[in-house]
Amino acid sequence: MASFRIRQYQEQDYEAVRALFARGMLEHAPAAFRHVLRASRVRLALLAVFVAARAAAGSWVLGLGAVALALVLLWLLVRSACAEYVRDALGTDLCDVAGAYLRSPECRFWVAEEGGAVVGMVAVEPAGGGELELRRMSVGREHRGHGLAQALCREVLAFARARGYSAVVLSTSVVQVAAQRLYEGVGFRRVGASYPLLLCTLLNFQVLRYRHDLGDGAK
Repeated sequence: MASFRIRQYQEQDYEAVRALFARGMLEHAPAAFRHVLRASRVRLALLAVFVAARAAAGSWVLGLGAVALALVLLWLLVRSACAEYVRDALGTDLCDVAGAYLRSPECRFWVAEEGGAVVGMVAVEPAGGGELELRRMSVGREHRGHGLAQALCREVLAFARARGYSAVVLSTSVVQVAAQRLYEGVGFRRVGASYPLLLCTLLNFQVLRYRHDLGDGAK
């Protein structure tokens, strides 16, 4: 089993944390694209493109070409949406990690270190109502499957219990199946789903909400 240690974020981790997060999020673009293609309204739209192009040009080849072009444009749209999410994170809390997560005793940012390199990360901040929110969970691809993500989750849950929170909540996307299994494996349960943007509604891309109850909290 791989050896690693979990410690609090330090300023020298800044670039490694940002790169780890960006790589991890952009990895989901292909899965998001496949998920979008399974949506019935997207398939109907592609069929309509084919029928319209074939009728206009009188050619099956041009009809198929129009569908291929639509698929390329759809991929670019999905990839752009993923990249925009990353840019937003890097421009907000991950632009000033210490300011966002280390100035308050109710916030934390941990990194997992192996061989002197940052290979995992997770953060928490109060979500109101006695709840703590788990954020920015990411583990490098080559370091998955060794219990690192579970250890980061346990760190979060222990911190929440020690601080007297009643629950830990988090959000993840419908395409992050491994993350869903991870959270459910450590005691989280799905409590809701939403479409945060009109584009998400059109593409049937849900954001899932999870919750881990910790019993009676003091906050």
